[in-house]
Amino acid sequence: MAQTYIVVDQLKDWSAFLPSDHVITFPQYLSLTTKANDRTRIINLCKSSRYLSDGYYCSLLAESRGHNVMPSVRTLNDLNKKALYDIELSQWLPALAEKLGTPAEPTTIKGHAVFGNTLRPELKEFARKLFEKFPSPVIEFTLSFKKQWQVKSLKATSHQVLDDAEETLFAEALDGFSNKVWSKARKSRSIKFDLAMLVNPEEELPPSDKQALKKFVQAGKQLGIQVDIIGPKDIVRLPEYDGLFIRETTNIDHHTYQFAKKAEAYGLVVMDDPQSIMRCTNKVYLADLFNTHKVPSPKTRIIHKGESNIEDTLEQHISYPMVVKIPDGAFSKGVLKAQDRAELTNCLDELFKKSSLLLVQEYLYTEFDWRIGILNNKPIFACRYYMVKNHWQIYQHGESKSESGGFDTLPTFEVPRRVLQAAIAATKPIGNGLYGVDIKEVKGRGYVIEVNDNPSIDRGVEDKYLGDELYMQIMSEFLRRMQQKTTN
Repeated sequence: MAQTYIVVDQLKDWSAFLPSDHVITFPQYLSLTTKANDRTRIINLCKSSRYLSDGYYCSLLAESRGHNVMPSVRTLNDLNKKALYDIELSQWLPALAEKLGTPAEPTTIKGHAVFGNTLRPELKEFARKLFEKFPSPVIEFTLSFKKQWQVKSLKATSHQVLDDAEETLFAEALDGFSNKVWSKARKSRSIKFDLAMLVNPEEELPPSDKQALKKFVQAGKQLGIQVDIIGPKDIVRLPEYDGLFIRETTNIDHHTYQFAKKAEAYGLVVMDDPQSIMRCTNKVYLADLFNTHKVPSPKTRIIHKGESNIEDTLEQHISYPMVVKIPDGAFSKGVLKAQDRAELTNCLDELFKKSSLLLVQEYLYTEFDWRIGILNNKPIFACRYYMVKNHWQIYQHGESKSESGGFDTLPTFEVPRRVLQAAIAATKPIGNGLYGVDIKEVKGRGYVIEVNDNPSIDRGVEDKYLGDELYMQIMSEFLRRMQQKTTN
């Protein structure tokens, strides 16, 4: 269980806010002793952050003790050198200038970004970006306009410089950022670990519905894990937690990968881990991996946009119909079927606009795809996903809505042995995380189509056989790994 402390110069500096045992002075922090395996987070609110000041030493000592601290020494150093932050901020200026408009005369704006929030609506995006790039409780900024808008200065500062309205904003932002400081429930002895579950409420086809997310939270609670749902803008909150469970569709060029990388760097238990995301979200990588490790899969060719006579080459190796895929598609998006050469040419022309490399596979007709859920190289659930009526895929995406076919959920012991063997063989070279393996069963053999690092787990579908036990198994694996980290 992690502890969060707010460090101030003197306790009276905190008189405007609710008292808490977690608010301590810098001298108290100097004498603070924590157990070797305890996770400790420090919010440094000392007045001065200049080199060799108490504020500087607070962040420096926190890092030497293995505590997660905000702001970090790196952030303090970056904010003390205008040449460093100017490079980053120059990329934000066009959007900032658009928000602020063009004043009739030279103008200066001074304000504060408080945990990524500000009282000025036109500067909310700017404040959020500041917090993401330079995580600090309070940043004082000065913007100026002569011929164009510029960021004149940035400075990590204390909450004591805030006016009454900003103090209210600070209290609300702090409460939202780290309610561990105030929450009585977190002091329960039954809670041993904290797990962040990344969810995007705006996602059209999320990997878990709301009912399933509730089941994960309930299962965690039974095991002594406090599960908090966080969103795409909460990456700076990761140091509060012992683990990260990504329940949003992942991709490399996406914030989910950034979350996974940062969480891994902080020493958190992560599903999906960065390596799994990198390997599973690119079908070119998977195709090459399957070939190297002799994983049974359909005939596959990787083709490049610059190749000549592509159609001729493909026809020499694969019979029609062929399936053409972009490397990073998900939920059957970016996947086309070609019945003949004319359709193949059209498919290639369309998908080469999205990627310089494409996959072309033989089409294996089946009434359903097996989906085998694998956790730590062991099967935990099995489904048959049926094709959409009058369609060749399990998903059909229209202009206004998406459809999916029916499903069956079975105990894993009823799945054909070769299908399970193919699923395990496909995930072993990738890692020991949570995966969903899609398999075509043809003449008693299992052919792996792809491995998904972020498999769908919806209430009443993947859990239909195991029920609550499925969520318990996944949360138990988090518990095992978090316990293992505390004993290492």
